[in-house]
Amino acid sequence: MNYIFDGSYCGYLCCVFEAFERKEFDIIPTTQQLMVANIFSEKRQISSCSKKASRIVTGMEKIIGKHNAKLFYHNFLVDNSLEWTNGFRLIVELFKSQHLDMQNYGRPDLLRLHQSIKKISRERHRMKAFIRFVKSHDNLYTAIVEPDFNVIPLVIDFFRNRFADQQWLIYDIRRNYGFYYNGRTVHEVSHHGQDIQDPNCIEVDLDPKEKEFQHLWKTYFKSTTIESRKNLKLHLRHVPKRYWKYLVEKI
Repeated sequence: MNYIFDGSYCGYLCCVFEAFERKEFDIIPTTQQLMVANIFSEKRQISSCSKKASRIVTGMEKIIGKHNAKLFYHNFLVDNSLEWTNGFRLIVELFKSQHLDMQNYGRPDLLRLHQSIKKISRERHRMKAFIRFVKSHDNLYTAIVEPDFNVIPLVIDFFRNRFADQQWLIYDIRRNYGFYYNGRTVHEVSHHGQDIQDPNCIEVDLDPKEKEFQHLWKTYFKSTTIESRKNLKLHLRHVPKRYWKYLVEKI
């Protein structure tokens, strides 16, 4: 049985709620886009409900605590049906047995969960380091990103604290949504109806001085590079090539 939800964590938790309500535990939580077509499998549309999701979160926190409950959210951000299913089954077990040793790395399913969380943590760290903003004529700083995992929600507080006096937009072109900060609050924004595959199709009317600053940064980067000490293999390990197209100094 496929449970089709809207791709949000709220919808994912509602899949857990509906599974218990309907006594259907052998299910695969997925989205319409990620669902693998199979004429023999049934599917059920799951509506998102904040009250149902809140009840699931509260129940998880009572059993394993807030920190461990948040691990399931990080696992969800992997954006993969296989990891969603693994997390779903662990949550079901959690509620059925009213206990789950989250540090039991001897269990393949729990080990897999922690491996997914490690991937998320690594990608979050890279987003903090590799996000580059460009300034438009209306003083909006825009950053286009394409992370492997859906980690943008995990770095928003970092950028809100770091650039509290600026208006900025961080947009994930792989998932067609982002976050806009107006100087006071952060709002989620999306680009419905258009699949953005090429960041160049997003036009930003640059501030007249932006290109000058980019040129200065490229010049500084080039001048501080010691050719004889270049180590491309080590460099690629710390700055994977897939991020280069969004780094001013690499363009």
